[in-house]
Amino acid sequence: MVNEVEVKTYGLYINSEWVTTAETMTVQNKYTQEPAAKVAVATQAHVDQAVKFAKEALKEPFAPYERYKVLMKAAELLLARKEQFAQVLAAEVGKPIRESRGEVERAAQTLQVSAEEAKRIQGEGVPVEAAPGSENRMAFTVKVPVGVIAAITPFNVPMNLVCHKIGPALAAGNSVVLKPAEVTPICAMMLAELLQEAGLPNGRLHVLTGDGAQIGDWLLQNEDVHMYTFTGSPRVGELIRSKAGLRKVALELGNNSATVVHQDADLDKAAALISQKSFNNAGQVCISVQRIYVHEHIYESFLAKLIENTKKIVVGNPVDEKTDVGPMIRLSEAERVEAWVKEAVEQGAHIEIGGKREGSIYYPTILSNVVDDMKVCRQEVFGPVVAVATYSSEDEVIARVNDSDYGLQAGLFTNDLNFAMKAAREIEVGGLIVNDASAYRVDHMPYGGVKKSGTGKEGPKYAIEEMTEERIIVFNL
Repeated sequence: MVNEVEVKTYGLYINSEWVTTAETMTVQNKYTQEPAAKVAVATQAHVDQAVKFAKEALKEPFAPYERYKVLMKAAELLLARKEQFAQVLAAEVGKPIRESRGEVERAAQTLQVSAEEAKRIQGEGVPVEAAPGSENRMAFTVKVPVGVIAAITPFNVPMNLVCHKIGPALAAGNSVVLKPAEVTPICAMMLAELLQEAGLPNGRLHVLTGDGAQIGDWLLQNEDVHMYTFTGSPRVGELIRSKAGLRKVALELGNNSATVVHQDADLDKAAALISQKSFNNAGQVCISVQRIYVHEHIYESFLAKLIENTKKIVVGNPVDEKTDVGPMIRLSEAERVEAWVKEAVEQGAHIEIGGKREGSIYYPTILSNVVDDMKVCRQEVFGPVVAVATYSSEDEVIARVNDSDYGLQAGLFTNDLNFAMKAAREIEVGGLIVNDASAYRVDHMPYGGVKKSGTGKEGPKYAIEEMTEERIIVFNL
């Protein structure tokens, strides 16, 4: 075990100060199961205090160019400390070190794009003079900050998704109260330190740690919070929406992502990309490939290539440079995935590769002979499991992709432009990725779904639209 004196304890970050609490909780290294850090546990008084300071900070000037400078400086500092942050991600998430470095780089880019967008927030002229009787009037709109934003982030991408919340929120001139996932809060605390160093004004960011459900409920009770932005489960998303009332809510709630491999696809390219994007972060990605529909004429060839690529994946210690897949976030989650696969096999599915668990590590698994009503197809696995099925016609596969409670992103491999355009019109998702898997994303694109995948968009430019209000100004000249 790690000696207690070697484990850093983080307080709550309230009004640019670190606040200690009577109670703390331990954050584990997800591979070794040893303590990685301790964090404070917030009370309702801490939550209300953070919201109070966040609201008061809105009275102080924070001009667009100042927001730009702070966010750009934070991105610069983050890149300079990439290895330090990557090592923390590998420990607290169990994410392989190469993938962790990539997340830090993307987080820095998210801050950079947010900084640039801070200088582009604008309204527009409105031709009210075109209305009879308003010939002597002139009007325009301006974008104003929403106010205090409560941001609640998940465990799986705890660096970049934090930046996707706080980057646009600060760029738009808001104050933020951040609640990171209790199992992966360390990088968020480090980011608060970094933003303070970058010159963020007092009161513009607060970070609260502790029990997510309790802190989330206290934030919902506080009427001085003007908007909630949440990434997580549909169940919690629905709860937030039901309690938020008329306040703004942005929700990113996951998927059981489908990728279609048509008969004219480049099978080598498809198998390589799908294998890679099914098992990143042990499959714990909202747009990770889960359902694969392969045209019946190429099914055997594609499946063989997918298995061949999956065999090359290295499973093990996330700090090992060779590792591609590390542990899942909790032992209970690995056990849940194991139970779902076992249930699918009992219902007739066949394990082509994988199907093995060692502690909290679940090996990359490919299932065949599946039917769409199996839990591994119908629900969100959020683990390193893909289910491969066949289809015979375009209309059939589009209908099966759409036969889902979710609609975040989907992938389609084809060289048939007509089919690609038909899919673009008819597949019910927030994003269709052609000739790549569903898990493609860059950080300045609009990202969000339909149905139970949520409402609102991420991507700094698009998130700023959610995080501002449009106000019209009319002059009677």
